[in-house]
Amino acid sequence: MFAVVRTGGKQYRVAAGDKIAVEKLAGEAGDKVTLGDVLLAGEGDKIEDAAKVQVSAEIIAQAKSEKVVVFKKRRRHNYRRKAGHRQQMTLLRILSVGGDKAPAKKAAAKKADAPAEAADKN
Repeated sequence: MFAVVRTGGKQYRVAAGDKIAVEKLAGEAGDKVTLGDVLLAGEGDKIEDAAKVQVSAEIIAQAKSEKVVVFKKRRRHNYRRKAGHRQQMTLLRILSVGGDKAPAKKAAAKKADAPAEAADKN
């Protein structure tokens, strides 16, 4: 099964066992995270309801990406500026794609609200 998830303003096509580098996420190496913004999910040619799919991942490491060199120059004005930047990133291993998105919490919330609604009707 595969899914398309959005994190850090970018979209990634992932499946169980994949390793991806994303914008920095909170957490330490070994922590489990859930990528909640699932845009598309499917198996082979079949497309499934993305609202019911959950993607869980494990943080492998927090690292920096490749250096980007920023060079500014204005011809004939003796103006040159050179700067560098390394973006923070998180390396993830996708553990599983699929499963329901917390149906127990919704059911528990409905059960908790039911007595209150019954009391309001009386």
